[in-house]
Formats: sequence, structure tokens, C-alpha cells
Amino acid sequence: MVKVVHLQTHLPSSGNAAFRLHQALGKGGVQSSMLSLTSDVGANANLDHLNLKASIIARLNSKFHNRHNKKVIEKFGLFSYPVLGNDVSKHQFVVEADIIYVHWVLAGFLNFSGLEELMKLGKPIIFFMHDMWTITGGCHHSFTCTKFSETCSSCQMFENAKTNGLPAKELKKKYQLYSKYDNLNFVSPSRWLYELAKNSVLTKEKPIFHIPNLVDATIFKPSDKKAARQILNLPRTGTLIGFGAISPKSPYKGWSYLREALELVAKKERPENIDVVIFGSDYDEEIEKALPFKCHFVGRLRDEYSAALVYNAVDLFVAPSLAETFGLVILESLRCGTPVVAFETGGIPELIDHKKNGYLAKYRDSLDLAEGISFCLTKLSKVDALPEFDTEVIVKQHLELYKQIASNKVIG
Repeated sequence: MVKVVHLQTHLPSSGNAAFRLHQALGKGGVQSSMLSLTSDVGANANLDHLNLKASIIARLNSKFHNRHNKKVIEKFGLFSYPVLGNDVSKHQFVVEADIIYVHWVLAGFLNFSGLEELMKLGKPIIFFMHDMWTITGGCHHSFTCTKFSETCSSCQMFENAKTNGLPAKELKKKYQLYSKYDNLNFVSPSRWLYELAKNSVLTKEKPIFHIPNLVDATIFKPSDKKAARQILNLPRTGTLIGFGAISPKSPYKGWSYLREALELVAKKERPENIDVVIFGSDYDEEIEKALPFKCHFVGRLRDEYSAALVYNAVDLFVAPSLAETFGLVILESLRCGTPVVAFETGGIPELIDHKKNGYLAKYRDSLDLAEGISFCLTKLSKVDALPEFDTEVIVKQHLELYKQIASNKVIG
């Protein structure tokens, strides 16, 4: 039986792609374990997290992180240069594993030295790319920038950026690290990021694969809408539009476009017949006052069953993301039978079959986003996710990947 270990900075009980993969592989006959810096889930034979010393290191690293990001232009999102981190190469899970998955391991979990200690083990390492950081000089989403294909010089994220600034130095450091080892493999959850990885100076000579994220269809499935609304204390009648984000006003999430789109919808529809349900974050007075519809804040969802209830309670889910590697919340909504309106960007078009299970709006176009909302409310009711996102299909792809790695076949 193949033994794998997943490395992830934080292990929440809901909405975690790495944790879902760990669980699915376990059910699929793989001996899977997971190691994190911190965790909302209690430790057991297959789950563990680091000690207090590691958390102190992470807090110290956050000071360097905050110092770097003071100079970042906010609209370009997050930049990370991992100064401090931990060495987990001697942890029991890592020692016993045949294959090591590296998921999102920043925020003081692993730095470049910690990553190299893993590479030195000689075991196959799979970098599962949940955003673009693995293939850039430090940005998590490059938007329209393609400098990661060369040098990351004069980075758009920094005001008065120097030609050989921090992003260029980070890209060079990653290049030196990746080039030293031939046991590195890269997996993208979307074909979009897969193509970008093939053009990055860091990974274009490395084995790159495309395997989507997965969602547990035994949890995220259609259920009675009235019952879901009753449990969540939402209106039993009328139309509910859902929007979810831990940080709704993040530069990635497109809040301003959603606000403009809903204002346009309000001019066509009767506002008293539509409410907006916001989940993933706490009450926000600014958001409530900005929207033309009554708002219901259901807060952060601590488990997947609560998330599934929300998707079933609403008639439509809107995901106006401006940068999205995959779109896990979109797949969750579709699994629950709820159509999705989103911008045509990143990996999102791979999830939505336009006007069949949702609507793909023109990028950064509030008018078309509003058109999509109206279309889905009038033309679509119960929908489904595309078959290529079935859990069994995705687990099989990982098993095939292990065989390719074992036979040293470089097949992207």
C-alpha cells in the first residue's frame, strides 16, 4: 500500500482542499497522513500538528512577512517570502511516507531551508499548487503579469520596484532550489494554472500534471430548500442570492463588481423579493449598507455540513472572483444543485458550462455579471457539476500519478 503525507500550514475542518484529498485517498486504498503547523482538527494516528516552538517561529516569520507586505500595492494581493520555517523531515509521517505532498506551507510552516531538507530525502515530492506562488517570485496571483516566465524583475506589486528587487531574488532562489533536485513534481488543479506552470522559468523543465480538486458528494448534495432555510433561520419564501468569502473585500474576491451588479439587478427586480446571504465572514455594516437588498450574515461555517446547507438554501451563488486558481466554492455549490454566476477567469471556466449549470460573465464587467444573475434566476433551477470532477475519477488520477512517478515517466 502506498504511503503519502500531506503538508499544509493550517488544517481547518471545512473548505480545505488538502484535507479532502487526504480523506478521499484514505478511502481509495492509500495510507494517507497529514501534518500541519496548526489545526482545528484533533490529532490522531493520521493527523498531527507541530508544537509551541513551531508556532513561535511562525509568529516571528509573520513580522518579516508584514514588513515585506507594507510595500505591496494592495490591489495585487498577497506576496510571500518565507524567511523562517521548520524542518519536518524527521517527523514520523514524513519518514514513513513514500510520497510527500506539499500543499500551502507558508506563514511560518516551511521556508526554503525546510523545503530543501525534504528534497534531500530523495522521495518523490508533489507540489500541489493551490495558487501561483510555487511558480512565481512571490506573488500568489500574477493577474496579467507574465514576468515569472523570465526574471520577475521590476515587479508590479511594489512601488518604485527595483530591477533586482525581492521578487527577482526569490525567483532566483526558487530556481536554484528546484534545479538541484530531480524528485520534484507539480500538480495543478486547473488546466489554466497547468499552462502557466509550463511557461514558468521555474517549472517548465519539471514534470507537471493536471488533477482537479475534489468535493465530497456525500455531503455536498441537493437537499430540501425549505428545510435548509428553516435550519439557518433564513426567509422561507422569496429569492436568496449567496456570496461567500472569508475576506469579502479582498482584492481577489471582486466585491465592488458584485455591489454594482446587484444595484443593476435591483433596478430590474423588486428589491423586497430578493435577499442576499453572506457567509464565511462576520457581520459587516459597510457591506449591508452598500447593497440594495436585505442581507443575512451567517458567519464563518465551521463544518462542511453547514456549508452544504447554505448552498441548498440559496437559489443562486455568485462568485465574482478576479483571481481564482480553481474555484472550490463553485464546485461545492454545483454539487448542491445551485447554479453559479462568476467571471470568466482563471480555472473557473473549467467548472461552469455556460448557461447550462451557471453563467460565465465577461471579466470585470458588472453589467454582464448582473445579466448572469438575472439569467440564472429565471432560466436555471437544479444543476449539477461536470462528471470529470467526480471523486472516484480524481482519486484514480492520483493513483495513476504514483505509477508514473514510480516508473520515472515524465508525462504532463
